[in-house]
Amino acid sequence: MRRLLVRYGLAMTSVVLVAFLVPLGLLARSLAEERALGEARQDAQSVAMFAGSPDDESRLRAELIAVNAGDRETTAFLPDGTVLGVPAERTASVELAAMGTALTARTADGAEVLVPVSGANGVTVVRTAVSAAQLTEGVARAWAVLAVVGLVLLGGTAFAGDRIAARLSRSVRDLAGVAERLGAGDLSARVTPSGPAEVASVGAVLNELGDQVADLLADERELLADLSHRLRTPITALELDVDSLADPAERDRMAGHVSDLVHAVDTIIRTARQHEPRGPERCDAAAVVRDRARFWTVLATDQGRGVQVAVPDHPAPVPVDSAGLGAGLDVLVDNVFQHTPVGTAFRIDVEVSSTVVVVAVSDEGPGLTDAGLTRRGSSGAGSTGLGLDVARRTAERIGGRLEVGAGPGGRGARFALVLPRVDEEALAPVPRQA
Repeated sequence: MRRLLVRYGLAMTSVVLVAFLVPLGLLARSLAEERALGEARQDAQSVAMFAGSPDDESRLRAELIAVNAGDRETTAFLPDGTVLGVPAERTASVELAAMGTALTARTADGAEVLVPVSGANGVTVVRTAVSAAQLTEGVARAWAVLAVVGLVLLGGTAFAGDRIAARLSRSVRDLAGVAERLGAGDLSARVTPSGPAEVASVGAVLNELGDQVADLLADERELLADLSHRLRTPITALELDVDSLADPAERDRMAGHVSDLVHAVDTIIRTARQHEPRGPERCDAAAVVRDRARFWTVLATDQGRGVQVAVPDHPAPVPVDSAGLGAGLDVLVDNVFQHTPVGTAFRIDVEVSSTVVVVAVSDEGPGLTDAGLTRRGSSGAGSTGLGLDVARRTAERIGGRLEVGAGPGGRGARFALVLPRVDEEALAPVPRQA
């Protein structure tokens, strides 16, 4: 931006310089030519004063000698054909002047000034030649001065434009930096308004926007934490009911489920109250799927559902934390339990390529009737419609996507989280930002 503004300034200054300096240069050339021709006319007229009378021939010769002592060459063409002064040919211009017409004519070497003088013996023509160098004397110097002036103006424009552009670009860079930090989740980022009034006003609006977003998120966190905390009472009642079960095996199984529920609620509360921006999260998708598959296999066995799990032996690193990926996978598997008949088999697959990791859940149920069920709030079975949206947002938050389609062989449905793959070294623990 800084270079662009300087270029614009130089371009505008160049246009102005061309508009003013070129006419000045042409004017300087015209003035130099007029000055040289004016001096030539003075020489010719001073000689013409002695050309009218034949008795003044000696004085005419003397005046020619005096005039020709300078840079110009003056010649007198007498009526009898005698040529006095600097030798020169009797050209057509001389013949025209001999008819009584004073004129200035262009020649191959410059110009000539011709003054006719009528006398008793005829017309004497006084001719003063002006060379091309005399016609342009001082023009090169004038152009050089104008060029120096133009360069000085361009240099001053470049310097002043660079200073102004630096101030403006610094203000814009600060705005861009704060906007980038806000977009990355650092809601404490603020900019000190600077620069032109328009840019400063954008900075003030950006600060107000950051304050509003921070307030809204704080209210949302508190609401989510309060709602999660209210689940404590029914969970406690559920724990008491589980403790009263007579069958030890059933009691232990239900107690495990309640423990998972308590852990999930605690995680929600901690996440909601965590105001600090989190660092990058990573996990091994293969390990997460193996762990969650063990949990869901127990439930599937109770309902007579066949389960197949295909997970590679090598790591499948993805840029999302294990809790987030586990929650997304749970949504997809729970969708099978909620929307397919008891006994419907399903499978969980993890496919790894050089760029993506695909975590897919497919079933042998009736399939999908509405592909729009992945939209937030959409449901075909009277639920809240937030489950599949959670899975979708989990994938999209890290640059992935949720694919929905028919299952293998065109039977049932298939839900797949297509996640970007990261380097295996990224699976090392990443410290959270303070």
